[in-house]
Amino acid sequence: MDSSPLNRLPEETIHQIFFQLTLRQIAACKCVCKALSSALSSPSFRHLLSTQPTFLSLLALKPSDRHISPFPNLHAFDPALNQWLRFSLSFLPSSSLHPITSSDGLLYLWAALPPLRNSNTALVKNSSQKSLVVCNPLTRQFKILPQLGSAWSRHGSVLAGSGTVFVLTELAILYYSQGNDFKNGDVNSGGVSSNWLKFTSNLPSKPRSPVMVSDFILALCDVGSPWRSQWAIFKTKITDMKKTKQWVRVEKRQWGDIFGILKRPRLVKASNENKVYMVGGLKSSFALQSSCTTILILRLDLESLEWEEVGRMPEEMYRCFMESSKFKVFGGGNKVCFSAKRVGRLVLWEESEDGKAKWRWIDGLSGNGDGVCRGFVFEARLDVVP
Repeated sequence: MDSSPLNRLPEETIHQIFFQLTLRQIAACKCVCKALSSALSSPSFRHLLSTQPTFLSLLALKPSDRHISPFPNLHAFDPALNQWLRFSLSFLPSSSLHPITSSDGLLYLWAALPPLRNSNTALVKNSSQKSLVVCNPLTRQFKILPQLGSAWSRHGSVLAGSGTVFVLTELAILYYSQGNDFKNGDVNSGGVSSNWLKFTSNLPSKPRSPVMVSDFILALCDVGSPWRSQWAIFKTKITDMKKTKQWVRVEKRQWGDIFGILKRPRLVKASNENKVYMVGGLKSSFALQSSCTTILILRLDLESLEWEEVGRMPEEMYRCFMESSKFKVFGGGNKVCFSAKRVGRLVLWEESEDGKAKWRWIDGLSGNGDGVCRGFVFEARLDVVP
């Protein structure tokens, strides 16, 4: 770059030239040399990008708990180009990283950080905690949220959106607003930093596949008996977190046995802010140990509380899932992804803007522990800062 004509151009001109490229091309150019990386990471160029925000809608994979690499990367699939991408996370201050979710172009990870030290530089007893790290893998910028006890990372579900972060369990909800400074607060006896707000929860059981939809959080809970599951949807308004009974059941008498026909239902956020998907195995009967005939995708309108069927896994694909005792569902927007033991590849359901949906295989899946992949949608962007 020392002899490059680009060096003789004003920075504003360089920004205008690269502003004409796609996000994929800009990301590739950042890898050419340090000079371009610096120019395309500057606040002025990010501001220019924000005038016409674009993103890459990717399917990111969570690493297996038993196979966390000492050289951390985020593995993601680009459905538009039908190829796998790898984002290095080596810029983060921990090698023990576990990506869990994303929002607005930012990635959230659990990280094991060094123990805290007091004013005398002595280690604080029992201070080896987990922290949530928020970063942008494309710009390599990050911030560390206040530390939490390890139990929250093992048992809590993390949701993020609109500058807020939630950690949900059956008994409590942790809330953090990124409008506050990211400073290490004092850790109390419950392993929760004083920078987090903690609310009790009135859920009947552990929240499953929680999603944030507009101003609400929705989750599935098992309200059945020890010998037979019975699922129900609960919701809470984010502004009602301080109430004693903040969770209410979402139901309508006309639904009938909508939860009885699905095995292991899970919620997935839809692209429409007033709708949510529910995905599960379609039971062949109401018998306790009935087999499934396929995997069904339903969509719920949260205003009218009406259900509609939007997808049913093709028979030739479902045959690969029939022999597996365990499958996982993840996605968001207009994409729902499926994985199962011993299948070795993913199935993707994708709905286009005109309402037409298609099913396809995703090959090239690397080894992932028990073969069951978990993941989330990552909308990669260059114009956002943690």
